[in-house]
Amino acid sequence: MANSTDKARTAPKPSRLRVGRRYRSSRLEGPYDAVVIGSGIGGLTTAAMLSASGKKVLVLEQHYTAGGFTHAYDRNGYEWDVGVHYIGDVGEHPTMTRQLFDFLSAGKLQWAPMDQTYDRICIGGEQYDLRAGRDEFVAEMVRRFPGEERTIEEYLRRVNAVAKAMPLLTMEKLLPRWCGPAIRLWRKLHEPAWLNKTTYEVLRELTGNEKLIAVLTGQWGDNGMTPKTGSFIIHALIVKHYLYGGYYPVGGASQIAETIIPQIQSGGGEVFTYAQVETILLDGNRVRGVRMADGTEIEAPLVISGAGVFNTFERLLPQSASERAGYSHDLQTVRPSMAHICLYIGLQKTAEELGLPKTNYWLYPSADYESEVQKFLADSEAEIPLVYISFPSAKDPSFSQRYPGRATIEIVAPAKYEWFAEWHDKPWGKRGEDYELLKEKYSQRLLEHLYKHFPQLRGQIDYCELSTPLSTDYFCFYPRGEIYGLDHDPNRFEQRWLRPQTRIGGLYLTGQDVMSCGVAGAMFAGLVTAQSILGLQKGLPLLRKIFAASKGSSKAANRSGQVQGSI
Repeated sequence: MANSTDKARTAPKPSRLRVGRRYRSSRLEGPYDAVVIGSGIGGLTTAAMLSASGKKVLVLEQHYTAGGFTHAYDRNGYEWDVGVHYIGDVGEHPTMTRQLFDFLSAGKLQWAPMDQTYDRICIGGEQYDLRAGRDEFVAEMVRRFPGEERTIEEYLRRVNAVAKAMPLLTMEKLLPRWCGPAIRLWRKLHEPAWLNKTTYEVLRELTGNEKLIAVLTGQWGDNGMTPKTGSFIIHALIVKHYLYGGYYPVGGASQIAETIIPQIQSGGGEVFTYAQVETILLDGNRVRGVRMADGTEIEAPLVISGAGVFNTFERLLPQSASERAGYSHDLQTVRPSMAHICLYIGLQKTAEELGLPKTNYWLYPSADYESEVQKFLADSEAEIPLVYISFPSAKDPSFSQRYPGRATIEIVAPAKYEWFAEWHDKPWGKRGEDYELLKEKYSQRLLEHLYKHFPQLRGQIDYCELSTPLSTDYFCFYPRGEIYGLDHDPNRFEQRWLRPQTRIGGLYLTGQDVMSCGVAGAMFAGLVTAQSILGLQKGLPLLRKIFAASKGSSKAANRSGQVQGSI
């Protein structure tokens, strides 16, 4: 990361935002029933649910703060999220997403609604609004595309069909492997043939209007795959997730981990940061714990990895064990997702003074997403194919109290790891002048996109810094700078080995590689992993507790005005 051009280039100071307890071997208080590697939302969810079932769980995070892609950081008097740009399904209606968040946070995590238009799709010189609420969404689409009402209704019917198919897809990950053929046969006979086609293929069956297809798929950056490459499954899950609007955590993204960790601690467990796991320890084909980078061995009969399948089977598990279990072969069937750059911007005025919206902006040079992406990945000087702009300080009603007179913006765009790979071995913050100049060039290109839509911001920026795929690797341990774990193409959703229980006894997976990307996807993967470990006898009572008791806390929060107060 680097400062803006009009400031002297100095290594940025580390963030003061720290969630979790710093690891020291002397602070271990075993024995532990389970060790979780990684404190992303998947790992925290699994740990909190196991804790609620009476298990003592240790979470180990190599970063200086807990939360994975839900963490936040501060610098120069500003604060930014790194992945929680907005969350859906956490409003008034008692969805499973809201109920699970309420359970994990003991009702302490509160949500502020975004604008009625939560996403604005800008294609060339035209703008299209995605509006909260099914009827409002349809009305706006029909207004912009007269005569396409039947197309839009059928499109939403197919989106709902994917949502209805998810319980069976999830069940397949929980039941014994020998149940798989019967489930797949049932799916083949009962599910529509288009379910796991590419998003473009599904929409092309409904309409020949390429502009309408582009608008309906304008959130493809939320999973990192263009409509012609990504599965309709992940597209539909994202559309359904935000159909009733976007929300932002009150107090910032760090509140997610901050409010979940006490539930883990209440069971005798802990969440340690600066805690790098060197290897998973085995006794034959069964785990017995982990060895830390400092040589300390931590014994536990269960090890749950939220570090992603590539990290788990290539870096944490001994290579011989991965090969014997067949994971070296399995990894060849999936690919890491897209890498990205992100420009973090600080301004010395409030969001209100600057006229910043609670709406996300998606900027595209044309409706031909696939061609634009290919041109850019082949030539970094080509037009940036996707620029996403988010305004976290406008979304969080507590920001002005926590950072008076200030505002923040984030701009995200695709990138290739190879563009930055030559500096991989250089230390963070000290990668040299050439690296800083390259980042400065990208920063200025992104700023021009911002000024085009918000000209009042030119000359207003006090501070900015750019993260690259090297930043993602350094802080989040994704070696190719990938932001969404695995690619979400149709092939990924056919991989039967992407399930919580591995072929290594006592080793489980959690996080976005198990279910799907995104905060909610990784969180529900955490739930599925916990259920896989607990089994029906202990797992079902916990599920009933989560999805019954949480309804009361959601309603109570709404009555108190904590959720609705910022409308």
